[in-house]
Amino acid sequence: MTPQAEPEPVLSPDAFDARIEQLEQTMALRCDLAEDRLSRHDLRQTEMMADIKDANALLQQLRGNIQRLEQRGDEPVIVMAECDEAADTPLADKELVGRAEWIGLPDIGTYLKARIDSGANTSSLSAKDITRFERDGEDWVRFRLGITDEDVVVDDVRDEWIEAPVERRVRIVQAAGSESRPVVSLLMTLGSIREPVEFTLNDRSHLHFPVLLGRRFLMDIALIDVAETYLHPRPEFPGGRPASEAAQDELNDQEEEDR
Repeated sequence: MTPQAEPEPVLSPDAFDARIEQLEQTMALRCDLAEDRLSRHDLRQTEMMADIKDANALLQQLRGNIQRLEQRGDEPVIVMAECDEAADTPLADKELVGRAEWIGLPDIGTYLKARIDSGANTSSLSAKDITRFERDGEDWVRFRLGITDEDVVVDDVRDEWIEAPVERRVRIVQAAGSESRPVVSLLMTLGSIREPVEFTLNDRSHLHFPVLLGRRFLMDIALIDVAETYLHPRPEFPGGRPASEAAQDELNDQEEEDR
């Protein structure tokens, strides 16, 4: 008797749809990863082009200085005027900040500790219980500050609900997958700086600083001295402690770094 061939497996419609959906999710994740890599590449390329432009300008200046020196021969060179011109550079208009600073959030009514990180693109605010809702046809979010008992904050706002319109959303790609996070704009103060800042909302309660300030905030208005911390006084808010009592809270940061 001739053995009968085994029938080919038949893929049910449900199994086929599930397989297609899985492939679509895989392709979407790969596209997101590729897009993120491309964005980082474009950013690096832009920064490199800016560095090249600055280097070319410096090279032209050096060539001009050499040419003037050759024309002067043995004549003494006075550089005082050139040193005075350095005070008129754009750097003189920027605020100097340390690697950690106190910030104020007048819209919320509290001060918080912030870590300054030029390696991060966007700033971030620790938030929990983030709830999306619609108001007048616009996308809004309701959230509470994601802080711990050790975080220094005006106590009255610890469990207060905060509402803000969503400016945009950013996709964060991590090893465990990708997620979309809302971005809100809040008025922020730091020393003499008083600017609306875009914050990505995510839970940072496992980190030492509830706020991170990235290079979008720093660009054109601030410089970082990584050897310093808390160059500016803590702002004061109703219900909060006076700025004169901030020294002990700042000392706790140093103890954390020394561990």
